[in-house]
Amino acid sequence: MYWLQLIRWKNLLIVFLTQLLAWACVILPIRDYSELSLLLDGKNFFLLSLSTVLIAAAGYIINDYFDIKIDVINRPEKMVLEKQIPLKFAILMHSLLNVAALIMSAYVARLAGHYSWLALQLSCTILLWFYSTHFKRQFMTGNVVVALLTALTIVVLILYEPAIHTLASQGAFIIIPDNKIPNPVWVLGIYTCFAFTLTWMREIVKDMEDFKGDAQEGCITMPIQWGLLRSVRFTQVLGIVALIPLITGAVKLLNAGWMMLGIYTILLLTIPIMVWMYYLPKKATSQHYHTMSRWLKMIMISGIGSLIIYYFHAHA
Repeated sequence: MYWLQLIRWKNLLIVFLTQLLAWACVILPIRDYSELSLLLDGKNFFLLSLSTVLIAAAGYIINDYFDIKIDVINRPEKMVLEKQIPLKFAILMHSLLNVAALIMSAYVARLAGHYSWLALQLSCTILLWFYSTHFKRQFMTGNVVVALLTALTIVVLILYEPAIHTLASQGAFIIIPDNKIPNPVWVLGIYTCFAFTLTWMREIVKDMEDFKGDAQEGCITMPIQWGLLRSVRFTQVLGIVALIPLITGAVKLLNAGWMMLGIYTILLLTIPIMVWMYYLPKKATSQHYHTMSRWLKMIMISGIGSLIIYYFHAHA
């Protein structure tokens, strides 16, 4: 139980479900019209996704390892390292998880004949280490790194599937027998940008929530450097950046007759982000920012869920 708490099993489940839906709803249907056989069949997808989950789990372990002093102030009731799990054992598990993840990725990369692709997973492990030791205490850098790592959970699927590479040079829509569908590369690209932007917003809000402990430990996060109000305004600007393609996409979907996905985008993504932006500056307490962080996480989950609607529109 303590290990599940340490590795944030709920977040890991979201990572897996994100990759599963992206694979099942966008990548797997490519086999019906691609001249190439899919590299990411069920077995290879599972290995690649499991490697992603293990790297993320290792990242949570090393993050808590270097955050013990901060967590004593910000969330002492949630600490498990030292209290329930020895530090040396945690570091050992961190190393074993990363090694297992790299072996799984190397197996899939070998099947593709591109060991160079393994550099993506290796870069993630290095980024997570330096995030925990340096980046998260620096102005804006830590937020961008986490947003980038979140986006890479989708990018890794694009990289490891050669069949999708053949579609990159085509336009926004491709013609398949009896249907016209959005280019899978564009679809996954949009979801990647959505994940990056909303994760960046959420990381800033989490820094607002942890303002007290971060300040005492000498961190230079955005709320500490700029103050809470200015940080809120910056986060709202990011929200506008996220809204522009959502609104544009919703209009295009409705005009193209994709009514269900267009309405879903408006009701479960666009409007909730607008409401979230309105309520964000209403209070300046840790509990309020915690609530705003969880709210944003639910919006991100709704974004993931839209992949199911996309699948039925494109392949019904």
